[in-house]
Amino acid sequence: MNVLLTGAAGGIGREVAIRLAEHGARLALVDRNADALNALAADIVAAGGKAHALPADLLDADARAALPARAEAALGQIDVLLNLAGLLSFTPFEDEDPARMEMLLKLNLLTPMDLTRLLLPAMKARGAGHIVNVGSTFGSIGFAYFGAYSASKFGLRGFSEALRRELRETGIQVTYIAPRAVKTPLNTAAIYRMAQAVKMNMDTPEWVADRIVDAVLKQAKDAYLGFPESLFVRINAILPRLVDSALRGQNRDMEKFARESD
Repeated sequence: MNVLLTGAAGGIGREVAIRLAEHGARLALVDRNADALNALAADIVAAGGKAHALPADLLDADARAALPARAEAALGQIDVLLNLAGLLSFTPFEDEDPARMEMLLKLNLLTPMDLTRLLLPAMKARGAGHIVNVGSTFGSIGFAYFGAYSASKFGLRGFSEALRRELRETGIQVTYIAPRAVKTPLNTAAIYRMAQAVKMNMDTPEWVADRIVDAVLKQAKDAYLGFPESLFVRINAILPRLVDSALRGQNRDMEKFARESD
């Protein structure tokens, strides 16, 4: 199984890469952090796995366009595209930096869409392939002060659903995975203070990576990680106004942390 993994040097990405390699996957690892990426690839190879570091800025259209050919040169045909790279923003929406908002939407939504578009022709020609999009609980429940982030993940969930239906007769599988909050360097100190104040559940990258890899190997249609958040996703889909009421107090508590600079 040849896997193109974006966001490989991040907190979750590193753990996913290690676990996939342990299952025999051959990896094309993508991240902007070349040093961390090279170190990860070296660790995997030292442990007996197969991995190639492909440093790239996924916000650059030319770099994205070149990525499939680079990955195929390293591995051969790409069996699995695992879109994990992402950005986070926690702020009142009127204070959102337009440049960061555009960057977030490009990386969280447009990049997975573009890489999928680039790899689909070869997958369709073979009648096989697997697109895996890692979203978030925030892509099913819109949380206050995470407006841009929630919008990007709602979009990714919608894209995954539409693509799965479009590719139903092609042999290509589409998986959407939605973790809840995760303890990674993406979180600011303000997010951690907020999470502690409102008792937000936060998982370790290792726990999340185990479940992402399990969903990949099983070619699950979707996986919502963590309880009770997975239940709240279902409730919000049916009775969103009930969730509005349930979150009202939490929203007030979150506001002061969202207005902090860090």
